[in-house]
Amino acid sequence: MSRSRRLLDACESARGDGILNIDQRVDEGTSCLDHEIAHLTKIRSDPHGRMQQLLLGKRKAPFSPVNMLAAREGNYSGRGRFSSADCCHLLSRYLPTNGPSVVDQMRSCAYVSQFSSDGSLFVAGFQESHIRIYNVDRGWKIQKDITARSLRWTITDTSLSPDQRFLVYSSMSPIVHIVDVGSGMKQSVANVTEIHEGLEFSSLTDDYDDYSFGIFSVKFSTDGRELVAGSSDNSIYVYDLEARRPSLQIPAHKSDVNAVCFADETGHLIYSGSDDSLCKVWDRRCFGTRGLAAGVLIGHLEGITYIDTRGDGRYLISNGKDQAIKLWDIRKMSSNINYSPRPRSYDWDYRWMDYPEHVRNKRNPHDLSLATYKGHKVLRTLIRCYFSPAHR
Repeated sequence: MSRSRRLLDACESARGDGILNIDQRVDEGTSCLDHEIAHLTKIRSDPHGRMQQLLLGKRKAPFSPVNMLAAREGNYSGRGRFSSADCCHLLSRYLPTNGPSVVDQMRSCAYVSQFSSDGSLFVAGFQESHIRIYNVDRGWKIQKDITARSLRWTITDTSLSPDQRFLVYSSMSPIVHIVDVGSGMKQSVANVTEIHEGLEFSSLTDDYDDYSFGIFSVKFSTDGRELVAGSSDNSIYVYDLEARRPSLQIPAHKSDVNAVCFADETGHLIYSGSDDSLCKVWDRRCFGTRGLAAGVLIGHLEGITYIDTRGDGRYLISNGKDQAIKLWDIRKMSSNINYSPRPRSYDWDYRWMDYPEHVRNKRNPHDLSLATYKGHKVLRTLIRCYFSPAHR
């Protein structure tokens, strides 16, 4: 009999009601209580026996993860933590267990990627002038292969129109290009097989070689009639697609505006995130008389890499170079729109340095966020964050 089989049998015979004597030893003192081998027949179906008794008695799965978390936080089991079986039970149901698998491979780095609002399409932008749109429902087949025009350094952002008919893409240039994704042509080479119309966000641009500033972020409005863009000249731009011209420029921040989006379907509210570590809320209904932000969201210690709206005009998330994602409710925003973060006392650049360990758990004393999520790293690239589609 194998060692793992003997261990499993010994543990199963000893567990009874799911509680083992912690002093019990099998094969050179190995504890059965948390040993994953002892739960080989359990991890794909049930949590640990003690957790089962606490939550549902003799009732079978499904077990509510909310109740399991509540039991852990209340330390009902006396363990103060999940067992290996409990962890496996949750992980096998709420995180991918198969893969990862390679969908496609290009010669350059993928800089931007995003699912469409309904999850049926996936857009990926690469540094060597390529954008590919994959049809998820058809086994990740390439639906559109786009070769970009007038690219400088990389594709900085892409956005699908609400009807998934058009795609806009930006680069380190004041020109945003628009592509007809709904055409029947699979290969779209800029101004060779298809026209990629250039939308000029600066009246000072005479040709494509005059880069007065670059666009870091671009997003469609919910009705598909406008674009909002964040730029390297610290400004937010709103572009009227029907008039084919910018309709609004906002000197918004004290550094690069890395991320922008419309807050909801009305198009009145705009969210922005900048390298000045602040997120701001802009209300276009009163902007003409005030010219100021409606409020500021204070909490990040480093620059904002991306923001995303829940679409309800209240909640948004932001990802920062301080290795944290934050959830915000704009009803808690500050009216102190002239707030200036303190300059940091250490030298750090995310492009080639690890985040300093001594500030990893530092907290902004004026933090207004609802929740902070950590565990990921924002190093060498501007990691993005998204809400999942509402129906998922």
